[in-house]
Amino acid sequence: MSKELKRYISLFFIITLTSCSYKPIFSEKNYNFEINEILFTGEKYINRIIESKFNLIKEEQSKNKKKYNISIRTNKEKLIVSKDSKGDPLKFDLIVSAYYEISNNGKLLLNKRIQKNSIYNNEIDKFKLEQSEKIILDNLSKKISETIISSIINLDDN
Repeated sequence: MSKELKRYISLFFIITLTSCSYKPIFSEKNYNFEINEILFTGEKYINRIIESKFNLIKEEQSKNKKKYNISIRTNKEKLIVSKDSKGDPLKFDLIVSAYYEISNNGKLLLNKRIQKNSIYNNEIDKFKLEQSEKIILDNLSKKISETIISSIINLDDN
């Protein structure tokens, strides 16, 4: 290939790649809604993680945005999925569920239940097991908060 052809191909790829306008959904902080009040019940640790996601939205206040009240009830359950021949657990299933209601001016707009789970192996070292459970719980709680936010965005679009 000639040098000019290589330059044109390189230039074409650079222009094509830089013109892509990919944006993650939750990195955009210009939402068309505002959260007035959030009421939490249930698991405190999960509620703190979800609340931290909503605090980013709650800080942006404007007069033209729709205002929602949210009530969230969370629950965590740890089940044994499989055991070894001695009866000791080999795998666990961590289930995080949330029931939430979204209202606007006292009118119930949406009530839904979300359930996320993760199966993981048992660890001999209980500290490692506790740390991996915490990481899994963090990830599942963040997924739930993102699902709630996207449902509010979809409400706003309708």
